[in-house]
Amino acid sequence: MREIEKYIPLVDFLAKALGPNFEIVLHDVSNPNNSIIAIGNNHISGREVGGSVTDLALKILKEGLSNDKNYIANYKGRLKNDNLTRSSSYFIKNEKGQIEGVLCINMDATKLLDTRQYLDNFISNFTASENPSITNSINNDTQLSALEATVEVFENLHATIDDVLQAIIDKVLAEFPVSPERMSLKEKMDVVKKLNDHGLFLLKGGLPELAQRMKVSETTIYRYLQKIKE
Repeated sequence: MREIEKYIPLVDFLAKALGPNFEIVLHDVSNPNNSIIAIGNNHISGREVGGSVTDLALKILKEGLSNDKNYIANYKGRLKNDNLTRSSSYFIKNEKGQIEGVLCINMDATKLLDTRQYLDNFISNFTASENPSITNSINNDTQLSALEATVEVFENLHATIDDVLQAIIDKVLAEFPVSPERMSLKEKMDVVKKLNDHGLFLLKGGLPELAQRMKVSETTIYRYLQKIKE
């Protein structure tokens, strides 16, 4: 049994212990396109065993972790239906400190956020004269909600590899003011560099998908990659 497989029973345990609002996912990052080897409460994201890594995991695999971190806790995620999650990821490393897997916990915060909105709206009907402390608390921007993530990280929890590819490419292309066919050579090179930094080319299908979106040949994208690595 591989080391990563020892965590599979933990997925089922956490899913049952934490309840149906918590999705538990175990990734084997040696195969980014089909990294999910176990998942509990998958009704939250719609992902299944055999699904791919996320955009955040790809970026971490490409860039590595700073300060020898073992986990990232309490960051925001977005589901395909735009619902928000509060997510945490624990990185499973080998003896050399290399990441072999990721154990993720994603809490669907939708119902809690809806409840908070309802309570805020209800309480806001009270005037400051009736209870100033209530109104001041609502209007105080320095009050941090318990539902807000404490880490400036964001992750998209997509159901399919095509969704992951599209999301990563869309995010980078949105940074440029012109469409791909109107880009200069430098801008095209910048696009490829940014996507390489995001780990797009760790996924099978990343290169041809980008070639199609930029309306160039796969050979052209490969040539840009080679120039970036020089």
